[in-house]
Order: sequence, then C-alpha cells, then structure tokens
Amino acid sequence: MSSKPQVNFWQIWNICFGFIGIQFGFALQNSSVSRIFQTLGASVDDIPILWIAAPLTGLLVQPIVGHFSDRTWTRLGRRRPYFLVGALLAALALIAMPNSPTLWIAASLLWILDASINISLGPLRAFVGDHLPSQQRPSGYAMQTFFIGLGSVIASILPWLLAQFGVNNIAAAGEIPDTVKYAFYIGAAAMFGTMGWTVLSTREYSPEQIIVFEDADAESVHAATPLPIARVRRAGVIWLIAGLATLALLFLLHADKQLYLLAAGMLAYGSLQIVVSFSDGSNMFAEIITDLHAMPTTMRQLVIVQFFSWFALFAMWIYSTAAVTQVHFATNDTHSAAYNDGANWVSLLFAAYNGFAALIVIFIPWMIRRLGVRLTHMINLMLGGLGFLSFLVIRDPHWLLLSMIGVGFAWASILSVPYALLSDSVPAKKMGVYMGIFNFFIVIPQLLAASVLGFLLKRFFDDAPINALLIGGVSLILAGLFTLRVKTH
Repeated sequence: MSSKPQVNFWQIWNICFGFIGIQFGFALQNSSVSRIFQTLGASVDDIPILWIAAPLTGLLVQPIVGHFSDRTWTRLGRRRPYFLVGALLAALALIAMPNSPTLWIAASLLWILDASINISLGPLRAFVGDHLPSQQRPSGYAMQTFFIGLGSVIASILPWLLAQFGVNNIAAAGEIPDTVKYAFYIGAAAMFGTMGWTVLSTREYSPEQIIVFEDADAESVHAATPLPIARVRRAGVIWLIAGLATLALLFLLHADKQLYLLAAGMLAYGSLQIVVSFSDGSNMFAEIITDLHAMPTTMRQLVIVQFFSWFALFAMWIYSTAAVTQVHFATNDTHSAAYNDGANWVSLLFAAYNGFAALIVIFIPWMIRRLGVRLTHMINLMLGGLGFLSFLVIRDPHWLLLSMIGVGFAWASILSVPYALLSDSVPAKKMGVYMGIFNFFIVIPQLLAASVLGFLLKRFFDDAPINALLIGGVSLILAGLFTLRVKTH
C-alpha cells in the first residue's frame, strides 16, 4: 500500500484554477440576474420564484453527475470530461442570457446556465479531494476559495467597471444595458478558458490507484451499510402524506404560489423514497439514497450549519439589488439612472465581499490552529451575520463596503472549512457522489428561501426587500451557534 503523494504549490494552483471560471458564472448570476429579471418586467414579488431554477438544477444535477463521475474513466480521465462539457455549455448560456428578448426566455436560460455550471462544479470539488492527501486538503480548499474570490471580484465589478470606461449603462425599456451584456460575454470566455487550463495542465489518478490510496488512508475508509428498506419506505409514506396535507392546506388558504414549492418538494422526496424501496437497489437513484442514509457523522452534523448559512446567502443574492436601490438609492424605477447606478453598486459590493474573502482565507488556517475549527467557523459566520444586519442601519451606500468585510469572513469560511472537514470523512471512491449529496444541504435552504422569503416579507415585514437581509443576518448567527455541535476528529 502507498499513501497519496504530496503535491507542490503550482500543482494545487492548476487543480483549482478552473474555479475562477465557475465563479465568474455564479457571480454574474448572483449580481446581475435579478437586474435582468426586473428589467424584463418581473416584479420584486416574482423574483424568488424565478430564482428557483438555480438551486433546483443543482439539487438534481450534482448528485447524478457525481455518481457518474465516480464511475467514469476515459482518455481524458475521470472528472475532466465533465469539466469540459459543463464549461462549454455554460459559456454558451452566458452569451445568450443578456440577449433574452422576454422574461420567460431569461428564466429558461438561468436553468441551462446553472445546470451547466453544476456539471463542472461537483466533479471539480471532488477533483481537489482526489488529488490531495488529507494533510494538504485545507490548503487545496483555501486555494479554491482564493480563486472563487478572485473570479467573483472580477465578474461582479465588471458592469460597474465597464460603465467607468464609457460603456452604456442605460438601455431602452425592456432592453439589457450594454454593461451587463459585455460582462456576460467576458464571463463566457473566462469560464471556458480557465476550465480548459485545468483540463490541460492536470492529470488524474486511475481507478486502481484511487483504491490503493483509499486502502492506505485509514481515515478515508468508510464501510457503506445496506439501505434499510422498511425505514426508507416508512419515511417515504410520511413525506408523501405531509406533502399532500401541505398542498391541501395551501390550496384552502389561497397561499402564495411560491409556497407550493414546499409541498412539491415533500411529494417528490416521498415518492422517490417509496420507488427506491421497491427497487432491487442496483439503480443510480437507489445507490444515491443508500449513500444518503450512510452519511458520515461529521457530514450529518454539518447539515444544519449549511442550512442556515446558505439560506442567508440566498436571501442576499435575491434581494440585495432591490433593497439597495430602494433604500440607499431611493428608487423603484428600473429604467432610471439611479436604479442602474444602484444595481452597479450592488455588483461592486458583491465584488468587495469576494475580494475580502480571497484575502481572509489566507488567515483561516492560522485561525484554526489558534482557535480550532468550530470556533473559527462560528466567529466567521457571526461576523457575516453582523454584516447583513448593518444594511438596516447604514444609509450611505459607500459605508456598505464595511458591511462586506463581515460577509467576506463568512463567505471565506463557508467555502473552505466545511469541505475540508467533509473530504476527510468520506471514501475516496465515492468523493463525487458525496460532494453532490452535500450539495443537497446547500440547495434545499436556497429552495426554501425562494419559497418563503417573499411570503415572509409580504406578511410580516411590510414587503420591504431590506428586511430579507435582516432574516439572513439572524440565519447566519444561528449557523454559527450550531457549528459548536459539530464533532471533529
């Protein structure tokens, strides 16, 4: 038996370089898609339901792609074919989205864009775990976070920067400004170019080598347990009944359409569990459900931390443009110069928190050595929560850059600490599918946010988008507190 060899700095650099392109796609999506939707006629109330495409595609695509990438071996390798296909499709979607003539086409392209990015993302995260021995994984995920921050900074700042260079930032009614269009075109080139660099500059261990390394690494050995058929079937029936009851209640109360997503999710999950319980256990969905039930303890304990962390982030991504333009730039007119200046400022704020994260991640290993993993993650999440809450008291938009420092601490920690913990607790031969399953607990809170945030704002918070950041701030603080219950090795 032999242990996985150490890799040098530049090898880690090449392995992680594709994250620049992936984050270009996500950052343009996060900072500009709400703007595109509003420009094409969507109301603030409609934005959450339109955003459902992003997390839902991740929920469906990542575990399936992870399952297949664990079993793939081609001349390009195990993970790299998925990098290349996903990058090409995402680049095409980025070119098409700002040219959408109607709202429904833009919403459809968001589905395609997010699915394409997720085809690359899950295998790329598994790629880091595949290559690096346990002791180098924190450095690998720190490098990943650095590139995510770098890509996000450049992508988020592009509309504002292009406007400074004289590119038209205002368009006719129903038209997307040139600043947004050119930013998306640049993003397409970055997506394909950086992912191509990772494909061409790296190699992959063969399936036989992966097995040898796994056997040599005692910490990564994980014996899967058989799927408990009776328990799965019982759980499926419970979820199915709960979904039907929720659906009936929402219908009787004439509830907001976003809330029907909750019932649909319960029905879908319950139905899947029941179908799987009657299968022979050899199909893809049965294997994913089996792995879901056999999650390592550390992964189970991280679930609630991930839930509150990503609920908060999605609240920020959905509502920041509407909140800042309404409160800090005093306008709801999407065709006004003030609105477009405010929307560009949100892009700059998003660039700022990603830039801060790229710097902060350098210090996270030092914080972990001094404070431990749990306390480090808790402090960083709580700083993020305070950053969110400060939006409610700051009125000068320039001072919102200070808020972004706190958000940067949280973002740097969310992108690195959980993945370092996760990759040490799952078997190497199932790294892809477990990265996909871990994505469930990123996606589900986002789907919940898209379902309930609009309802909560309308019912309890005077329909003011700024209060979504209040909810997000409280959510991040709760995530920090729940970090203390995660057990580490």
